[in-house]
Amino acid sequence: MKKIKLISILFFLVSAVFELQAQSSPNRPELYATGNWNGDSLGNHRAVIRFEGKSDIALAHIEWRRHDTDPGKKNIIIVEAKTGNRITDLLPVNINREFGDILFHPAVGSNEYYVYYLKYKSGGRSNYPENSYPPFEQLSSAEWLAKAKSVQNNLKKVAPAQVVQFQSVDQFNSFYPMEIIATQSEVEALLKKNASDSYLLFPEKRENSIRMTNDLPAKWIADGPQKTFTGEAMKGEYFTFQLGFYPVQSSASDIKITFAPLTQQGKSVVGIEAFTCFNVSGVDWEGKPFTKKLDVDKGKVQPLWIGVQVPETLAAGSYVTEIKVKPANLEEKVIRFTLNVSDETIVAHGDNDPSAMTRLRWLNSTFAHDDETVAPYPALELAGNRIKCLGREVKLNAGGFPESILSHFSGSVTKIVPESRELLQSPVRLVVEKNGDELQWNKSAYNITKTATGAIEWELGGETSGMKMEGDARMEFDGNIDYQLVLTATEDIDIDDIRLEIPFRPDAAKYMMGMGKPGGIRPESTDWKWKVENNQDGPWIGDVNIGLQARFRDTNYSRPLNTNFYLNKPLNMPYSWYNNGKGGITVKEDDQKSILLSSYSGGRTVKKGEQLHFYFNLLVTPFHPLDIASHWKERFYHSYKPIPEIKAYGANTINIHHANTINPFINYPFLRPQLMKSYIDSAHAEGMKVKIYYTVRELTNRAPELFMLRSLNDEIFSTGKGGGFSWLQEHVGDNYIAAWFVPELKDAALVNTGISRWHNFYVEGLNWLVNNMGIDGLYIDDIAFDRTTMERVRKTLKRVNPGALIDLHSANQFNIRDGFANSANLYLEHFPFIDRLWFGEYFNYNNSPDFWLIETSGIPYGLMGEMLQDGGNPWRGMVYGMTARAPWSGNPASLWKFWDKFGIQDAEMIGYWDASCPVAVNSEKAKATVYQKKGEALVALANWEPTDLQVTLRIDWEKLGINQETATITADAIESYQPQLTFKPDEPITLPGGKGFLLIVK
Repeated sequence: MKKIKLISILFFLVSAVFELQAQSSPNRPELYATGNWNGDSLGNHRAVIRFEGKSDIALAHIEWRRHDTDPGKKNIIIVEAKTGNRITDLLPVNINREFGDILFHPAVGSNEYYVYYLKYKSGGRSNYPENSYPPFEQLSSAEWLAKAKSVQNNLKKVAPAQVVQFQSVDQFNSFYPMEIIATQSEVEALLKKNASDSYLLFPEKRENSIRMTNDLPAKWIADGPQKTFTGEAMKGEYFTFQLGFYPVQSSASDIKITFAPLTQQGKSVVGIEAFTCFNVSGVDWEGKPFTKKLDVDKGKVQPLWIGVQVPETLAAGSYVTEIKVKPANLEEKVIRFTLNVSDETIVAHGDNDPSAMTRLRWLNSTFAHDDETVAPYPALELAGNRIKCLGREVKLNAGGFPESILSHFSGSVTKIVPESRELLQSPVRLVVEKNGDELQWNKSAYNITKTATGAIEWELGGETSGMKMEGDARMEFDGNIDYQLVLTATEDIDIDDIRLEIPFRPDAAKYMMGMGKPGGIRPESTDWKWKVENNQDGPWIGDVNIGLQARFRDTNYSRPLNTNFYLNKPLNMPYSWYNNGKGGITVKEDDQKSILLSSYSGGRTVKKGEQLHFYFNLLVTPFHPLDIASHWKERFYHSYKPIPEIKAYGANTINIHHANTINPFINYPFLRPQLMKSYIDSAHAEGMKVKIYYTVRELTNRAPELFMLRSLNDEIFSTGKGGGFSWLQEHVGDNYIAAWFVPELKDAALVNTGISRWHNFYVEGLNWLVNNMGIDGLYIDDIAFDRTTMERVRKTLKRVNPGALIDLHSANQFNIRDGFANSANLYLEHFPFIDRLWFGEYFNYNNSPDFWLIETSGIPYGLMGEMLQDGGNPWRGMVYGMTARAPWSGNPASLWKFWDKFGIQDAEMIGYWDASCPVAVNSEKAKATVYQKKGEALVALANWEPTDLQVTLRIDWEKLGINQETATITADAIESYQPQLTFKPDEPITLPGGKGFLLIVK
């Protein structure tokens, strides 16, 4: 009997040793699996342990190899697998990143336990969570705890439990294999074995994105550094892989990657132009090639992502090349790369499978970068010194600055007319003052350098005492004019001021927005100073059918973040204009009776040879006539619902947000293509359009490219304090800004930088969607990219789907966290390429009619809009052709039916702001807009007072084309809008407070 017991004990000890050895072999896939539990209550990770003994103290030695910091400060919970009961007698003894020793009190009748070691606590807002990891909670009985402490320094005497498996709550949360750290002893052994190397290279396949930068994965200890790598690809595939770069003796500086052609039997068959290392070079969002200086600190891991385009015509077989890695301060290493190409040809380079990482080539795309036009814009016309674009023309003076800006838009912006309206009182000027005197420019001239259908460019220059000016200017088909002026001191010179002056005609400067002023009537005088807390760099000034936005920049311009994140990455103060706080902008009447915008920089001393970059952008509005007929026909439904339900509502254009069945993850609408395509096809079969939510402000953690993008350092993602949802903290780690989160989907996004190569990816992604999914346009929720990208987006959509639409939603940005930016002014550079506005949360629809007109309606820019906050005000909205958007807020269905009954799509819109409007109101507290047809008209009448207001209509019957003697004025019954009413032509009308009527005059 004793012999049997001894054999049993020996077997138990051998098994325990075997299990402990298994723990130190993390490259066993079966050691890592998924479980089934509620991660929100217990965390996303656990170890499954087994204890077969009968002791009241057991030891769980868990080699978890964690890459999170300070594991000893985080709670540990042990639960019986069979019952789910929590083990309260528990004492963590040695807790570090490599392993944890935990004493616990086994339960009677149980032999398997779950050890949860990353339990988090929810906090913050539901869509902006701030998860935290509470410290260990001691719940042990005093008696058991005392006994456990008595043995904690002699763990060899404690009966061991065995680790069975490490589990994550699902595969997406798994750490295996690239987030299982190597131990310190393993790293030391690796370095000793490679003592002569200043850095190590670890080739890694694309399926295993390198995730950790502070630790080596244990996988690499087994793999070891390599000098060769083999990949398998199909014809036409864009094949990608990684090199893990690990400096071990000193930091590496300015790493260069060079390629040789792919060869077969010594013959070159694929040139080096097919290769790219994304971490050291690329093509920016403006189509310009660039290189990056890549430095890596000692002991850090830097992924080097490499791509090669396999030609479709390449014969099947094996091909080899050499990839050379050379830091400036360290030796060169060579990776021999073998690519085995199959006889099968892949579709679309492999882009239809996001997980294949072939889409990384999109990062360097120049798709839709050209100087062509896009509907509705015709080609630019150059005649002498005049440049004509849609509805506008700019005349240049001898120095290359605008001396005349004309608009041919009608007063209601509904059409282009032969008559013109002048914006400028006199030419735009760049003024240099010295010793109280204005210096005169000599040899001032310009020269046209490029003419294309969509862009005209010219050089300009001049000289004055102590200063030389050189510059480039470019006008594009939408009315955008960009100046980049460089002033070089030809001697040491003390300057009183350098400023740009834009003299507006007073009648063309009725309204203003920007520089801390809400949109509306232009203040009599404005004096504004540069301030980094404000997302402001210039105003828009004008009238409804003519206007100009002026924005002032320098070479250091980088698009700031917006929508809650401005203060994380604010506007760079432009050195030239800002001048250490001396610069600013004034807008006021001058001695010449013009309304003078003066962007001044103040006094400074400029040394000989020093250069100042005075960049500015002029954007002439409106951009195009209002597309009234389309506006009335397009009935938006902003929700994912069954097609028959939406059609029954009366809508015909569906906006698919994210967080739903066919588009679940924010700004990555590529993961459910079959479902999306089926839905869109069903809508098309019913004559309906489908637009999707897709932008670049933030990116879901579900994007397969996430860690590759992180390898580009701060190029794609903004840097920040980290935190947020548990997945981000456990996998991304630190140095990011947590963004929008969808609790139901565990969709946790990161904030992107204001501008980057991700815009190239975005445009290519849009091209894929319109070609493969058949989308009919975009719903954009605020804009985090620049005007150039917006133009590419428009071209991408229109050239494949001419009927594609883009509508823009924005929450009111006029608050401290958004830098007191006017949404319309902030996004005005994008307006030429969108179709509809939806402004938005926090917009106050009790604001003045002037605010409605300038900031929310879109009309002065050639756009129509809709309302959001609290459903808007349907009566005031109709003055501008605006309704709420179904079913998000309000219910426009009854108005839609009334529009159809009246035939509003056949009417001409004539707004109260237009001098030709045939109906006016005898009170400034009410406004009337006319929708005129032959023989009848619809008058949208609204009260801006909170109380009832009695008004009379002043009707020009001749303009209206209706005989006053036989005219009738009626208000049809419209559900939730107005009752059936009849008025006499000269009868006073009582408007309810904050409301109004839709009156039919015929």
